[in-house]
Amino acid sequence: MNNKSAWRKIIKDYFWVVIFAVFIVGSAFIKYEPGLQIYSNFEKFFVEMVSFLPLMFILIGLFDVWVPKETIERHVGHEGGLTGTFWIILLATLQAGPLYAAFPVAYILSKKGASPRNVFIYLGAFSCLKIPMLTFEISFLGLKFSMLRTLFSLPVFIIIGIIMENYLGRDYKVKQPAHLQKGGSKL
Repeated sequence: MNNKSAWRKIIKDYFWVVIFAVFIVGSAFIKYEPGLQIYSNFEKFFVEMVSFLPLMFILIGLFDVWVPKETIERHVGHEGGLTGTFWIILLATLQAGPLYAAFPVAYILSKKGASPRNVFIYLGAFSCLKIPMLTFEISFLGLKFSMLRTLFSLPVFIIIGIIMENYLGRDYKVKQPAHLQKGGSKL
């Protein structure tokens, strides 16, 4: 690959990052308030993510090493049935953290033999049935609202999980990107 095409690839890959940086620097220079607010929000989110993700990846790595594949297959795999669905919902409700933390866990569950149905149910339940979120919701909207929302949301996640498993197939597994399968990132 020659030097010119390498620069084109870099520009293509990082176009939006450069546009964002130029926008933020320009906003700071001309004191454009919406741009400064965007930067402030980005900075808060970035610090939260950088402080949270390393711990999350350590825990996922420990889960990957310590929990045998056979245990996951038996309890939340295809043979898990309704009990597996219960366990996956319980796992999702007991966890805390932002939604982006659910995706590495879902990947490990898929890799270890969880059924696609249960992986999708996990993602749905994690998105709105976490205990910390439910307690916050109850304090503002009341117990009745929270229970009704949960009773309506949970069957929807289960139906979506079943539909996705039928669509993707029972043996569907999440795949790593091709450049990571060959032993490392090519950044």
